[in-house]
Amino acid sequence: MSSQPNGAWLTQDAYDRLAKELDELEGPGRTEIAERIAAARDEGDLKENGGYHAAREEQGKMEARIADLQRLLKNAVVGESPKDDGVVEPGMVVSITLAGKDRTFLLGNREIAEGSSDLEVYSTESPLGSAIHGSKVGDTVDYTAPTGKSFPIEIVKASPYRP
Repeated sequence: MSSQPNGAWLTQDAYDRLAKELDELEGPGRTEIAERIAAARDEGDLKENGGYHAAREEQGKMEARIADLQRLLKNAVVGESPKDDGVVEPGMVVSITLAGKDRTFLLGNREIAEGSSDLEVYSTESPLGSAIHGSKVGDTVDYTAPTGKSFPIEIVKASPYRP
Protein backbone atom coordinates (compact mmCIF):
# COMPACT_ATOMS: atom_id res chain seq x y z
CA MET A 1 0.00 0.00 0.00
CA SER A 2 0.91 3.65 -0.27
CA SER A 3 2.93 5.50 2.29
CA GLN A 4 0.68 8.53 1.71
CA PRO A 5 -0.29 10.28 4.98
CA ASN A 6 -3.96 10.49 6.02
CA GLY A 7 -4.79 13.67 4.15
CA ALA A 8 -6.10 14.61 0.75
CA TRP A 9 -3.36 15.11 -1.78
CA LEU A 10 -3.62 18.56 -3.38
CA THR A 11 -1.52 20.36 -5.94
CA GLN A 12 -0.06 23.65 -4.75
CA ASP A 13 -2.40 25.48 -7.15
CA ALA A 14 -5.48 23.71 -5.72
CA TYR A 15 -4.35 24.42 -2.16
CA ASP A 16 -3.78 28.11 -2.94
CA ARG A 17 -7.15 28.41 -4.70
CA LEU A 18 -8.96 26.79 -1.77
CA ALA A 19 -7.11 28.88 0.82
CA LYS A 20 -8.12 32.04 -1.09
CA GLU A 21 -11.75 30.86 -1.19
CA LEU A 22 -11.64 30.18 2.56
CA ASP A 23 -10.23 33.66 3.28
CA GLU A 24 -12.98 35.22 1.17
CA LEU A 25 -15.74 33.22 2.89
CA GLU A 26 -14.41 33.82 6.41
CA GLY A 27 -13.97 37.57 5.87
CA PRO A 28 -16.09 39.44 3.34
CA GLY A 29 -18.47 36.51 2.84
CA ARG A 30 -19.47 36.33 6.50
CA THR A 31 -19.77 40.12 6.73
CA GLU A 32 -22.01 40.31 3.68
CA ILE A 33 -24.36 37.55 4.81
CA ALA A 34 -24.59 39.05 8.33
CA GLU A 35 -25.56 42.40 6.80
CA ARG A 36 -28.21 40.72 4.63
CA ILE A 37 -29.65 38.88 7.63
CA ALA A 38 -29.74 42.10 9.68
CA ALA A 39 -31.44 44.01 6.85
CA ALA A 40 -34.03 41.25 6.39
CA ARG A 41 -34.61 41.09 10.15
CA ASP A 42 -35.34 44.82 10.15
CA GLU A 43 -38.18 44.21 7.69
CA GLY A 44 -40.36 42.83 10.47
CA ASP A 45 -42.14 39.53 11.10
CA LEU A 46 -39.54 36.76 10.72
CA LYS A 47 -42.12 33.99 10.30
CA GLU A 48 -43.16 35.27 6.89
CA ASN A 49 -39.93 36.96 5.86
CA GLY A 50 -38.64 35.03 2.82
CA GLY A 51 -35.52 37.18 2.50
CA TYR A 52 -34.52 36.45 6.07
CA HIS A 53 -35.01 32.70 5.70
CA ALA A 54 -33.13 32.63 2.37
CA ALA A 55 -30.21 34.55 3.89
CA ARG A 56 -30.11 32.21 6.90
CA GLU A 57 -30.12 29.17 4.59
CA GLU A 58 -27.29 30.67 2.55
CA GLN A 59 -25.40 31.36 5.77
CA GLY A 60 -25.75 27.69 6.77
CA LYS A 61 -24.42 26.52 3.40
CA MET A 62 -21.52 28.98 3.61
CA GLU A 63 -20.59 27.85 7.14
CA ALA A 64 -20.66 24.22 5.98
CA ARG A 65 -18.32 25.09 3.09
CA ILE A 66 -16.01 26.94 5.50
CA ALA A 67 -15.88 23.89 7.79
CA ASP A 68 -15.19 21.59 4.82
CA LEU A 69 -12.38 23.82 3.56
CA GLN A 70 -10.84 24.18 7.01
CA ARG A 71 -10.81 20.39 7.47
CA LEU A 72 -9.47 19.75 3.97
CA LEU A 73 -6.69 22.35 4.17
CA LYS A 74 -5.68 21.37 7.70
CA ASN A 75 -5.08 17.75 6.68
CA ALA A 76 -3.95 18.28 3.09
CA VAL A 77 -0.79 16.78 1.72
CA VAL A 78 0.42 19.54 -0.60
CA GLY A 79 3.01 19.61 -3.23
CA GLU A 80 4.76 17.20 -5.43
CA SER A 81 2.95 14.64 -7.46
CA PRO A 82 3.37 11.03 -6.44
CA LYS A 83 6.21 9.09 -8.04
CA ASP A 84 5.60 7.85 -11.57
CA ASP A 85 6.05 4.24 -10.47
CA GLY A 86 2.74 2.75 -11.63
CA VAL A 87 1.33 2.47 -8.09
CA VAL A 88 -2.27 3.65 -7.77
CA GLU A 89 -2.42 6.34 -5.09
CA PRO A 90 -3.93 9.80 -4.59
CA GLY A 91 -2.79 12.24 -7.25
CA MET A 92 -2.64 9.62 -10.00
CA VAL A 93 -4.59 9.57 -13.25
CA VAL A 94 -5.68 5.95 -13.52
CA SER A 95 -6.85 4.03 -16.57
CA ILE A 96 -8.72 0.81 -15.89
CA THR A 97 -10.79 -1.79 -17.67
CA LEU A 98 -13.99 -2.51 -15.77
CA ALA A 99 -16.70 -4.81 -17.16
CA GLY A 100 -15.15 -4.55 -20.63
CA LYS A 101 -15.15 -0.74 -20.60
CA ASP A 102 -12.11 1.51 -20.44
CA ARG A 103 -12.27 4.35 -17.92
CA THR A 104 -9.79 7.05 -16.99
CA PHE A 105 -10.10 9.18 -13.85
CA LEU A 106 -8.17 11.02 -11.18
CA LEU A 107 -7.78 9.32 -7.81
CA GLY A 108 -7.91 11.95 -5.10
CA ASN A 109 -10.03 14.87 -4.03
CA ARG A 110 -12.47 16.54 -6.44
CA GLU A 111 -11.01 19.91 -5.47
CA ILE A 112 -7.73 19.09 -7.25
CA ALA A 113 -9.17 19.36 -10.73
CA GLU A 114 -12.05 21.77 -9.99
CA GLY A 115 -12.57 23.95 -13.03
CA SER A 116 -9.36 22.91 -14.75
CA SER A 117 -10.12 19.41 -15.99
CA ASP A 118 -12.93 17.27 -17.34
CA LEU A 119 -11.55 14.21 -15.54
CA GLU A 120 -13.88 12.28 -13.29
CA VAL A 121 -12.52 12.12 -9.74
CA TYR A 122 -12.83 9.24 -7.28
CA SER A 123 -11.65 9.45 -3.69
CA THR A 124 -9.73 6.67 -2.02
CA GLU A 125 -12.74 6.27 0.29
CA SER A 126 -15.12 5.51 -2.60
CA PRO A 127 -15.82 1.83 -3.35
CA LEU A 128 -13.88 2.02 -6.64
CA GLY A 129 -11.03 4.08 -5.19
CA SER A 130 -10.57 1.82 -2.18
CA ALA A 131 -10.59 -1.27 -4.41
CA ILE A 132 -7.69 -0.06 -6.56
CA HIS A 133 -5.70 2.02 -4.04
CA GLY A 134 -2.23 0.53 -3.65
CA SER A 135 -2.42 -1.73 -6.69
CA LYS A 136 0.00 -1.51 -9.62
CA VAL A 137 -0.21 -1.30 -13.38
CA GLY A 138 -0.91 -4.81 -14.69
CA ASP A 139 -2.73 -5.93 -11.53
CA THR A 140 -6.28 -7.25 -11.65
CA VAL A 141 -8.24 -6.53 -8.49
CA ASP A 142 -11.72 -7.49 -7.34
CA TYR A 143 -14.23 -4.67 -7.07
CA THR A 144 -17.56 -5.04 -5.34
CA ALA A 145 -19.93 -2.41 -6.67
CA PRO A 146 -22.38 -0.66 -4.34
CA THR A 147 -25.03 -3.00 -5.80
CA GLY A 148 -23.13 -5.96 -4.31
CA LYS A 149 -22.05 -7.35 -7.69
CA SER A 150 -18.35 -8.18 -8.04
CA PHE A 151 -16.21 -7.25 -11.06
CA PRO A 152 -12.55 -7.68 -11.95
CA ILE A 153 -10.69 -4.42 -12.62
CA GLU A 154 -7.50 -4.39 -14.65
CA ILE A 155 -5.14 -1.51 -13.91
CA VAL A 156 -3.98 -0.38 -17.36
CA LYS A 157 -2.12 2.84 -16.54
CA ALA A 158 -1.33 5.05 -13.54
CA SER A 159 0.56 8.29 -13.95
CA PRO A 160 0.88 11.46 -11.87
CA TYR A 161 -1.76 14.16 -12.43
CA ARG A 162 -0.41 17.19 -14.22
CA PRO A 163 -2.80 20.18 -14.16
